[in-house]
This record gives sequence, C-alpha cells and structure tokens, in this order.
Amino acid sequence: MPFSHLPTLLGEALSARGYAAPTPVQAAVIQPEAEGRDLIVSAQTGSGKTVAFGLAIAPQLLGEDGLLPSPRAPLALAIAPTRELALQVSRELEWLYGKVGARISTCVGGMDASRERRSLAHGTHIVVGTPGRLRDHIERGALDLSNLKAVILDEADEMLDMGFREDLELILDASPGERRTLMFSATMPKSIVALAKRYQKDALRISTVGEDRGHGDISYQAVTVAPADIENAVVNLLRLHEAETAMLFCATRDNVRHLHAGLIERGFAAVALSGEHSQNERNAAMQALRDKRARVCVATDVAARGIDLPSLSLVVHVELPRDAETLQHRSGRTGRAGKKGTAILIVPYQRKRRVEMMLRGARIAVEWMNAPTVDDIRQADKSRLMTMLMEDVEVDEDDRALAQQLLEKKTPEDIAAALVRSYRARMPAPEEMIEHSSAGGSPREAGKEHHREGFDDTVWFRMDIGRRQNADPRWILPLICRRGHITKNEVGAIRIAANETMFQVPRGIAAKFMAAVKRTVGEEPEGAVQFEQVQGGPADAERPSAGRRANGPAPARHERPTLRPAGAGGGHKRPRG
Repeated sequence: MPFSHLPTLLGEALSARGYAAPTPVQAAVIQPEAEGRDLIVSAQTGSGKTVAFGLAIAPQLLGEDGLLPSPRAPLALAIAPTRELALQVSRELEWLYGKVGARISTCVGGMDASRERRSLAHGTHIVVGTPGRLRDHIERGALDLSNLKAVILDEADEMLDMGFREDLELILDASPGERRTLMFSATMPKSIVALAKRYQKDALRISTVGEDRGHGDISYQAVTVAPADIENAVVNLLRLHEAETAMLFCATRDNVRHLHAGLIERGFAAVALSGEHSQNERNAAMQALRDKRARVCVATDVAARGIDLPSLSLVVHVELPRDAETLQHRSGRTGRAGKKGTAILIVPYQRKRRVEMMLRGARIAVEWMNAPTVDDIRQADKSRLMTMLMEDVEVDEDDRALAQQLLEKKTPEDIAAALVRSYRARMPAPEEMIEHSSAGGSPREAGKEHHREGFDDTVWFRMDIGRRQNADPRWILPLICRRGHITKNEVGAIRIAANETMFQVPRGIAAKFMAAVKRTVGEEPEGAVQFEQVQGGPADAERPSAGRRANGPAPARHERPTLRPAGAGGGHKRPRG
C-alpha cells in the first residue's frame, strides 16, 4: 500500500527519505478502522514504529490545509524510557513533520533543564521526553498539557520495568481526558494491560510481532560452548567477524563491567553501557562508537534502548535473553534500513534444548555452528589481509622515496612480511577453546577414557560432586585446572558417578596438584568442592551405599549447582555451600 492517501507534505517527506511503501506496523496504524482511536501496538525494534505513530497522530495535529497551527501549548507528547531513544524519536519526527513547520521540543535527563523550559515557553507542537524530566516540568508549571490531542508511550513495557509507573500515571492524569493514547510495546505483560485499561478507551489492539520477527535482514546463529568458555567464545566471534560495530548483551551491570575489562585487556576498542554509567559517560561511549574510535559496545538490555548505530552489523547475546521477545528486541539493533546483520547466541551446552524450544516457538530460523577456533580465525585474517593489502592506495613522493630506500636494503618479500606482521599486531589474539565445547560434542563423549602419552603411571583423585549435582567434564575440567594449577592436558580420564567424580593426574605432578588444591580452598566459590587422593582406581573407591564414604560418615548433601557468571554470563556450575 503506497502513502498516496496521506497529507501531501508528509508523503513528500517520506519519499525524500526513500520510503516507497509502509512497513506492516505503519500500514496498520493508518487504516480507516484505526483513525482517531486509542491504540495498543506490539511491534519490534526496527519495524518503523516511530514513523508509524508520527503518521497515526497526523489527523489530530494538522489543520484542513495540511499545516500546523502557530506553536503554543503542545499538541502531542511522546514519552520514551531513555534519553537516547527520546532523542532518536525527536530526530525522526523532525524530518517527518519538517515540511509542515513543526516545532519539536525535547525534555530529557542530562540536558539543560532551563533551556528546555525556555523552549516550552516559546511554544511547541510536539514534546518528546523521558518520564522523570517531563514530570519535573509539569510540577514546575513549565509544561502545559491542557491542549494535548495525543500521548504516545514508546517502549511502554521498558518504562514500567524501569520503575516509571508513578511518573507515567502523573503525566496521563494531567492530560485531557479526550486525548488519544497510543501505547507501543515490544511485549504485552499484565502491567501494560492494566495501564491500558485505566487510561485508554475502546483501544484497538494491533500486533505485527509475527510479521516482524526474524526479519530477513538478520541472520541468526547459535554457538554451543562450555560455560567456562563463554568469554573466550566472545573474543573469537569478534575476531572472526571483525564487524565495523558490534554490540554484546549481558544480563547485569556486573557482567558488563567484567566483560568490558576483559576485552580492553585483550586489546579491543570497547565501551560499556549499563545503569551504573552517568549520562556524560554514556554520551562519550556513543560518540566513540559513532566516530569509530570504539568498535565494540558491551551493554545491558535497558542501557541499549534507543541506540541507533548505522554501522552495527553484529549482535552477540553473551547471556541468553529471558524470552523470544527480548531476543528479537536485542537483535533488532542490527539489520536496519536494508542492511544485513548477524545475531549470535552463545548457548551453554546444558541450555541448548531450552534455547531450541524458544526459537522454535518464536519461528526464528537459526544456524547452529561450532565456536570459531584459532585456525578459523587465522584463515579469516589471511583473507582480510590479502583484500586489504591489495587495495589501491594513494601515495605521495615522500612515500615512494621511502619505499625505494627500503627496497635497496631489504627484499620485497621481507618488506611484505613486515607489512603483514604490522597489520597482525593490531589484532587481539584469538583464544584456545576447551576441547569438546563446540556444538555436536556430547558430555558423555567428553568423559570417555582413552590412552594418552604420559598417562601410563597416574594417581586417581575424587571430588565430592557427581551426576546428581550436574557434574560434567565440560565444567569440571576447568575447575580441576584452576584448583590444582595444572593444564587440561595434565588431566587424564574423568569418571562421573552419582555423587562423586574420579579423575586421573600423572603421578609425577600429583603432590604438586594436591598442594595447590589445599591452597585454593576458599579462594573462589568452588572452594566448597572437596578433593582427595584415592588408592587404586574407581573400582577400588566404590562406596558401600549411595552418598556414603567408605571410611566415614556420609558427606553433607549439596544443593543443586547453579551457573556462576564468569566474565559476561560465562562460568561453570558449582554447589552452593
């Protein structure tokens, strides 16, 4: 459906921006049955919903001549959860309503409040702001809502999650009763339904989630890893793709902080966004991403709201989203405006089935693949380096003179090798992944015993956790290495029973291993796991009854282990004390 039935100047603005036809959500809100009604709209990020509500409220704002009246008290109010999203909404409405002479004011935290009050005093048509700042202007008498024709709540679910319910209720209570109320939200929890019931009349429910989900410009991939290997997988994915801009999603600000520090230490140009950062820090981070001083952004879901980076081509879900809606919302930061994007889920192997069910229920097609290895990254680097070095470059006479001097002293091969080495030095080193942590390897296969050189004379050790505590070689192996200060190549067979786990260590390092284990007790949460040397092998160490030691009373029962984030969402399971 074309935009031909819209006001002429709005249609011209859309054409100038390259719009040939409306997106599903835009088409839905301008249908005859939606005109003049309150709306509850479920639409995903990147679906064009800002333009959608701009078009939806046009009949209430424009006069018969298709123009706006002289600016006085605002005719429309758009509320967004974050400063970045509010400013993005303001920019979209500015070009959409630019030809009809709209005056748009923004009222957001972190900006000069006195300047905002002056802008409101001079008259405006549309106000875009965050709940807290809008409430402040209302209480000070600077924002007059008596003339409002429409109120838009953008990302309404996020505003409620962020604790803005009281602010929203005050704003809506201060608005005229005959106004239109449009709620746009990626999800529709009970809190949104309750808010709609209180402040809307005969609202039309519109949902384009099924149409928008998994839109074709985003390629979904999933990588299965051991929990302890999550951070290494992040590093290798960044190195494999070398995206112009990448966004990494974590669940908590602590994990954002940890992962950001780890990436900086490895040499990545990265910034962080979470609730603990001030507005100035957020502004600096966004500017670094826009001017390419930083290429990686580590963020929480809420902190990433409203971010619009045209160069963003890679989204990595370091910690799994809580549901398909959140997955789509995160992934929607890429694949915009016809550009291709990639969204990758890092899936701890024990949660693969849950993720498959979530994706299947959401009808999102995903490609399961192995975590990138060092060899994969080296091959990609070779291809990128060859392409980069074969590009035509402009050189001046000084460059040519220096090149001639180099050729007189070194062979072309030596100069080319030095150039390749210089490019490689800028790239962070890839990480070695734990064996068997890629997709397809099963936990049982990882634990199978096989003969290895150096393991002819071994000592068996026992840990007081087993299958009932979700013991598995993929997280037990890193635990053994950390506690005993040895490498994975120094651990032999691993045998997991119901309440205990046996493993081999070469006799030559057994004493050193046990001494390190004793020193590391209490150093980290896994210190509660007990290690002891046993005589013979697993058959000699069988217990008389389940859960009881052969030479003593039954050990204390452990609670079910939980996943401890290591880095950003990684780690391994451990028993709580």
